[in-house]
Amino acid sequence: MARNKPVTLAVAVVAVLVVAGSAVLLNGTSSGAPSSDQYVSELDQVLTEPKTPNVVIRCGANEERHLNADNPVVSPGIPFGAHHTHEYVGNKSADAKSTDASLAAASTTCEKDDLSTYYWPVLRLTDGTGHDAHADGGGLHGNTGEVLRPKSVEIRYDGSPVSAVLPMPRFLRLITGDPSAFTHDYGPDTRARWGCSDQPGRYTTKYPLCGNATTLRSYDFGSCWDGNNTDSASHRTHVVFPLAGGMCPAKTFPIPRLHVTVGYDIPPGHPFAIDSFEEELRDPATDHGMYINVMPDAQMAELVGHLNRSR
Repeated sequence: MARNKPVTLAVAVVAVLVVAGSAVLLNGTSSGAPSSDQYVSELDQVLTEPKTPNVVIRCGANEERHLNADNPVVSPGIPFGAHHTHEYVGNKSADAKSTDASLAAASTTCEKDDLSTYYWPVLRLTDGTGHDAHADGGGLHGNTGEVLRPKSVEIRYDGSPVSAVLPMPRFLRLITGDPSAFTHDYGPDTRARWGCSDQPGRYTTKYPLCGNATTLRSYDFGSCWDGNNTDSASHRTHVVFPLAGGMCPAKTFPIPRLHVTVGYDIPPGHPFAIDSFEEELRDPATDHGMYINVMPDAQMAELVGHLNRSR
């Protein structure tokens, strides 16, 4: 999301964590590692989701290193409007200048001509200096450290557990999670989900200490569309989350439910943190993801047909 003027909070923290048997000194500030209580070794929440048909689209793991501090969903037309760096897969042209026409004319890292753009804040090792220590989105906005390359990215579309789904409209824009979760006191838009590959079905809203296992970040998007709009002022009210059991609220209609899961092999013993607005202190609960659907209509129809036939 955009910020007109970042707020600087200098919060000094000195803590010792034990990670995979080795001590790690965290000299945390608003531009360094978060405090030690933001890291946990136990995943305290259990994931319960109904099993539904799904379609996985391979988009790579950003091998071409498409990174920028823009946000074409929340702050279109504003260079560096995110005030932190995003990592992208899919549409190769996505940036602050993106329009529906430019996205539709671009190339993609995804299979099946999926021109959609999928993006989220980068993850960094905080005990070193990154390539952008003096750049917008990086050190100039309080985000320092070496950017970690994802090991894997899974793009998955799920069907509804209770009904058929309608096609997503082309150029639908979505956000999940709250980039301001810390200053919003972890309100209802907070949807951060961190996990470890060796503990399936469990997650936490804090940074997990996974040892030699792969660290996972998961993004679950709303799937109940208002039937009219591809965006809204909040970027949320045109598509909301289902009720318990999977039914959509009144006056909304089920569409494919997007899940994005990103995996990282984090070197044991190294502190890490996501990029955030400076005042959010790189809190793990601020994790969030964005999406613009640029699938050709024929591909979306094929995806929806598979989800509905497989129910």
